[in-house]
Amino acid sequence: MGKSVFNAGLLCCASFLWAGSVAADTELKVSHQWSTSDVRHKVAQMVADEVAAANVGLQLKIYPSKSLFKPKEQYRPLTRGRLDMTVVPLAYAAGQQPAYNLTLMPGLVKNHDHAARLVKSPFMQELEKIMAKDDVMVLVHGYLAGGFGGKEKCITKPSDVEGLSIRAAGKSFEQMMAAAGASITSMPSSEIYSAMQTGVLDAANTSSSSFVSYRLYEQIKCYTPAGDVALWFMYQPMLINKTTFENLTKEQQSALLAGAEKAQAFYLAEAKKADEASAAKFKEAGVEVVQMTEDDFNAWREIAKASSYKKFVDETEGGQALLDMALSVE
Repeated sequence: MGKSVFNAGLLCCASFLWAGSVAADTELKVSHQWSTSDVRHKVAQMVADEVAAANVGLQLKIYPSKSLFKPKEQYRPLTRGRLDMTVVPLAYAAGQQPAYNLTLMPGLVKNHDHAARLVKSPFMQELEKIMAKDDVMVLVHGYLAGGFGGKEKCITKPSDVEGLSIRAAGKSFEQMMAAAGASITSMPSSEIYSAMQTGVLDAANTSSSSFVSYRLYEQIKCYTPAGDVALWFMYQPMLINKTTFENLTKEQQSALLAGAEKAQAFYLAEAKKADEASAAKFKEAGVEVVQMTEDDFNAWREIAKASSYKKFVDETEGGQALLDMALSVE
């Protein structure tokens, strides 16, 4: 009897040790709306690969192409811990936090190097405080840029859009375009091609990658890509639920942060390449490619101040202070 109990005890201990030795890694779910060829997926994949290589008992499982949550329905589950991580345009969550409208505001970011300075500024620290209240923290900062396409004419300065039917990317851009005399037609970027083809649109404003992926070079005569200066920049970070992060081991946290640092440098480099690649593609297609000047940019910003910026300040608690912080970054 005693020997049987002893053997059972050994078996129990052996089973416990065996279970511990093959215990599954902690798995975090990452959601985003893009295809696996998109730079934003590559950013998430880079973090996942770096974490896996660190061998700290942590794995990231990525759900691309809106397979887990719809594009604009990711932030709320993230705040509630139903989703661990996401790569998402923060402006999508402006309904929950109006301050996030500043992450898609015309003329707030001039170029990619300016964007890199902005994410290290007190302005971004204030936004991160707002995210922290929602139990969210940033892993990877990143901005993507965009430009203008005209079906019949080039668009660089405000007077160029007067009387045109235009699709603008984001509410603040629509407000600015309307103030410049354009007629606004709202639609997803995926519908721009057919709208131009049928004469519904005269011009469009969207991201560099969308201009290429939706083959808009087949519909427009003149393209204004993001260059030394650009109006359209959208903040699209990789976020993690803050409590989820804090519940990881120190080694797992360090692996995530190291992967994120590498991915952030990659994101910035690839964002610049996307603008250059789009300009090259349009030139190759025989489309006229023009650049916005500093004077053009400043003219747009003056219109934005009287329209988009004013609206933001009027509707957002503490909006003026946040806007001033963003504008103070040179």
